[in-house]
Amino acid sequence: MKNTLISLICIAMLCACNTKAAASLPRSVPEKEGVSSAGILKFVEAVEQSGGEFHSFVVLRHGKVIAESWWNPYHRDFKQTVYSTSKTFTSTAIGFAVSENLLSVEDKVVSFFPKEFLPDTISPYLAQLRIKDLLVMSAGDERHSVRMTDEWVKTFLATPIAFEPGTKFSYNSMATFMLSAIMQQVTGQRLLDYLKPRLFRPLEMSPDIDWEVSPEGINTGGWGIRVRIEDMAKLGQLYLQKGRWNGKQILPEAWIAEATKAHIRQKPDAGAEELATSDWVQGYGYQIWRCRHNGFRADGAFGQFIIVLPQQDAVVAIQANYGNMQKEINLVWDHLLPAMQSKNPLPDDKMALEKLQNKLNSLTILPPQNKTANVPGNLERDCRFLRSKNNLSDPSEKYSIKIVNDTCFLAFNDYPFIFGNEKWLRGETTKPPYNLLPSKGCFREFPPFNVFGAYAWENDSTLIMSLRYIETPHTEKFICTFGENGAVITR
Repeated sequence: MKNTLISLICIAMLCACNTKAAASLPRSVPEKEGVSSAGILKFVEAVEQSGGEFHSFVVLRHGKVIAESWWNPYHRDFKQTVYSTSKTFTSTAIGFAVSENLLSVEDKVVSFFPKEFLPDTISPYLAQLRIKDLLVMSAGDERHSVRMTDEWVKTFLATPIAFEPGTKFSYNSMATFMLSAIMQQVTGQRLLDYLKPRLFRPLEMSPDIDWEVSPEGINTGGWGIRVRIEDMAKLGQLYLQKGRWNGKQILPEAWIAEATKAHIRQKPDAGAEELATSDWVQGYGYQIWRCRHNGFRADGAFGQFIIVLPQQDAVVAIQANYGNMQKEINLVWDHLLPAMQSKNPLPDDKMALEKLQNKLNSLTILPPQNKTANVPGNLERDCRFLRSKNNLSDPSEKYSIKIVNDTCFLAFNDYPFIFGNEKWLRGETTKPPYNLLPSKGCFREFPPFNVFGAYAWENDSTLIMSLRYIETPHTEKFICTFGENGAVITR
């Protein structure tokens, strides 16, 4: 156990060193930028005690990274899908297109698509639907089921609109997909390719950013971009700097102001208490949420955030698997915000800085730990799969387990996985995690997923296998029970 922990800490420290060597944003010490190292440490400790799971975070103050870390086995070398944070990348592309006079936010959606994409009868609501209505989530209704079809654009346009566009907030990822489809119609390029010379390269973002696609070959827009944590921080810094980067105005300041202000209220009747405690009722801009403390944010499921705080001249980027996203944001308000002082710089605090650096260099998500002294040796078994919902065997899913010299090999149908005994082992798979959006065809252009697996014995007859999809927020857990009637796996 002790050796495992030491190894994990060494790996985390090595990753931290490699991170600094590969980084392109300037680095600084918290106190030099008017931030308390002790306050950042309290934030990290609060994260660990909160019951949620962070994978990485970056804090920028005055354009400089003052704190960053990855919880091993997560580290800088891997992108992560950031769910609806993708929407802000999409609206940024719309901003570039507006500045290039390719379109206007007042343009009608139906004007971008040829007759074969449109329904035979165009309803009044569809006829008046604008790009702006897509941007501010007032497109008429949700239409999430569209992504289960083979023709997303055609199905979206054919689906009746429940209420007048522009009048009611209704969160709608397919509306953002339609923005991506419009961009592809206008430019002849996928959103990803359009953004490369305009955003990714000027900001020196990762060269291997990728994005899920629809069955028609259109970037999904509302979700599915895979970026590194520093890429997220750079996008936030661009918005904080009102569209300027390295002295050049790459996105008009007027667009940034328009995109980040509240165009619509999520809950117009929200009372004073809710307005004081919720970051989901502060108003919505162009695929950007307003926050308390006069901030705004890009926001993705399971806790992917780019929080921009203009009054503090700060950006906080987070990648996580966090169920209670309001609680996650509250960690920033309760600990990081008070650490940011108006006085700049603060007096040196070498002791607090050393404690913070030691903490950041040792963050890890522990693999499963053996809870029995009688750890079984090598074995090889076929397993039945039981569905937890009805406790019935499912012959369509075939499993076999082989353990050799503290390495576990799990075969699931045609997918092989590898797990280390109380340690993370790296592998890859073409099988997407169950948790990702059940959309058609989205991953067909992706390389295999990088995964880390670890196993341990819960007792003499129960094996726990944890599989971390390192490029997503998600983890899958397999439980194998060995008994007189053979081996049974549940998930």
